[in-house]
Amino acid sequence: MKKKLLWLGLAFVSLTFNATATQLSPLAQQSKAAYLSAEVLTRYHYKRIPLDDAASAKIFDNYIKTMDGEKVFFLQSDVDQFAAYRNKLDDAILNEDLAIPFAMFNLYQQRVSERYTYARSLLAQGFDFDSKESYQYTRKNAPWSKTTDEINDLWRKRVKNDWLRLKLAGKDDKNIAETLGKRYDNSLSGLTKIKSDDVFQSFMNAYATAIDPHTNYLGVRASEDFDISMRLSLVGIGAVLQDKDEYTTIRELVAGGPAAMSGKLKVGDRIVGVGQGSNAAPTDVMGWRLDDTVALIRGTEDTVVVLDVLPVEAGLDGKHKMVSMIRKKISLDSQAAKKSIIEIKEGNTKRRIGVISLPGFYQDFAARQNGDKNFKSATRDVSRLLDELKRDKVDSVLMDLRNNGGGSLDEAVELTGLFIDKGPVVQQRDSKGRVSIEKDNNSGLAWHGPLGVLINRGSASASEIFAAAIQDYGRGVVIGAKSFGKGTVQSVLSLDQLVKNDKPKYGDLKMTIAQFFRINGGTTQMRGVTPDISLPSMMDEEDFGESSYDNALPWTQIKAADYQPAGDLSAIMPALKIRHDLRIGHDKDFQYLQEDINALNALRKKNQISLNEAERRKERITQETRTKRRESGTAAKMGSASTQDDGLQSNERNLDADLALENNRKNAKDVLLSEAAHILSDEVGLLKVDAKLAASVLPKVNVR
Repeated sequence: MKKKLLWLGLAFVSLTFNATATQLSPLAQQSKAAYLSAEVLTRYHYKRIPLDDAASAKIFDNYIKTMDGEKVFFLQSDVDQFAAYRNKLDDAILNEDLAIPFAMFNLYQQRVSERYTYARSLLAQGFDFDSKESYQYTRKNAPWSKTTDEINDLWRKRVKNDWLRLKLAGKDDKNIAETLGKRYDNSLSGLTKIKSDDVFQSFMNAYATAIDPHTNYLGVRASEDFDISMRLSLVGIGAVLQDKDEYTTIRELVAGGPAAMSGKLKVGDRIVGVGQGSNAAPTDVMGWRLDDTVALIRGTEDTVVVLDVLPVEAGLDGKHKMVSMIRKKISLDSQAAKKSIIEIKEGNTKRRIGVISLPGFYQDFAARQNGDKNFKSATRDVSRLLDELKRDKVDSVLMDLRNNGGGSLDEAVELTGLFIDKGPVVQQRDSKGRVSIEKDNNSGLAWHGPLGVLINRGSASASEIFAAAIQDYGRGVVIGAKSFGKGTVQSVLSLDQLVKNDKPKYGDLKMTIAQFFRINGGTTQMRGVTPDISLPSMMDEEDFGESSYDNALPWTQIKAADYQPAGDLSAIMPALKIRHDLRIGHDKDFQYLQEDINALNALRKKNQISLNEAERRKERITQETRTKRRESGTAAKMGSASTQDDGLQSNERNLDADLALENNRKNAKDVLLSEAAHILSDEVGLLKVDAKLAASVLPKVNVR
């Protein structure tokens, strides 16, 4: 079974380097992997772009953007120095000599070290917060700094803003200096942890995404992480870990996993060593990169891993304890489909809207290929949840696909089949112009009642196939903001399988192989899916979405497929829109959300933040007043929108405080979800009092 996916000999000119900077060099296997990737991409990619000087120039621009997209590390002179390589990166790949991209990265690494060292030096000097100056916090369209003095002034403003944020949050100067000192030291320490694989991954993605935005190179570890995200399982101990003060710290214990079941580990415990097998001496992982520690903890099912743990209650010199446990398969249920029920009251009438939240179109490809009848699948999970919601006697179902970036094409087709009878779901056109149609071949529906689909700008690819099919069939109301606009299909190809390697060595390519089209002949490419009823969005369409890429495929159209609509929503839509408009006009929470969106858009447009303390305090007081006004009324808090900035990064907060903040955000009222449920409740009410209308809207087929 193919994994069809819908997501997201050269003379070397030496550069001048700081003698103390870590020099990274390419490995032979990386040069070979780059060459193999070029062979595949130039022959089998949907666009089939030759690897020549023109492609090299695009790779060059992408690589610079990957390293320093905000233009805060390199000087103009650095970029000018690189210009000699602009048309030579194709030769670097084809000649299996990656010295140039590594030299570019080594200079980048040196510049990062210089900038953070300078930032560190500013902490002892203090700042004048009475002066009138501002900081431009988004610099992707700004020019490169021409001199060291110019970039130093940029970093002075950057550090001044960091200091002011903490000062406004109530921190004293000593605490601020310590916090920022540690932050910048951690950034410098992070440079020492960068590996050759990281540089190669970055360069190869600069090459891949220069062809189209959704082609990617996946190194061995990135490939495994991608597979985990698709199958929603891994073999390990069932602990969510984070890097905190150079310690691998337990953030969460997964229910039912070995770590939780052992009763020997707690949130906040620090893992300082990992051993393989009962009698093995643990390897010291203090100061390691988090992904390296995680790789040691994961392993083969039913094998023993030993952890050297510094308990949360112990000081840095406290007593360690050794914890031994057996690795097991861990299901990542937090990333799977979930259900909830929203009750809507209208006078004496109460309606129940079943919500299924689907973060991704996941499928365990290997388990399915091997004949495992219980393979993990988004469609299977949603089908089970629909059965539960029917037993719960819900009146309507809402599929929440917000921020669902896609996944398996098979899952998109099969999931659509739960809500329609037999028929086409999506069309594909390959690089030779051949069009094929993916169909639902199963008779009947798992849910034949009123249906809604909630989308936003983060709904992409497979999500767009599903939403578009539901819309084209007239099967349900699409609600929310215009979707991402990704209309391409990717397939994963193993470079190791290509050369018949027994062990992973060269990585994978996630490569665009086709473009998909709606059954009505249009495409979601660039334009996305336009909702039937629009809701406001925090996301900026100009900066996020397919239309924000300069090398995305254009919108186009093909012949419509032969299909019969399941329903016709045209008669009911005007009434739904009228009720929606009336409701949000009186809904305080909705008005607060729009207020926050307007404020955010104003900030984006301004792209400047004042570094004057009095001005910033005035802005903060205004925000606090607005928050208190909201909280004193009947409206619920708006989650992160009403949370004042504490100036801290996640790993700088007390773990309990950070978890509490995360929990508050999760539990904040979801205004858009609530309104989508009200829209579906309106639909249910209208259909119950008008049999003729119900007959035109609801499908006329048997339930499975």
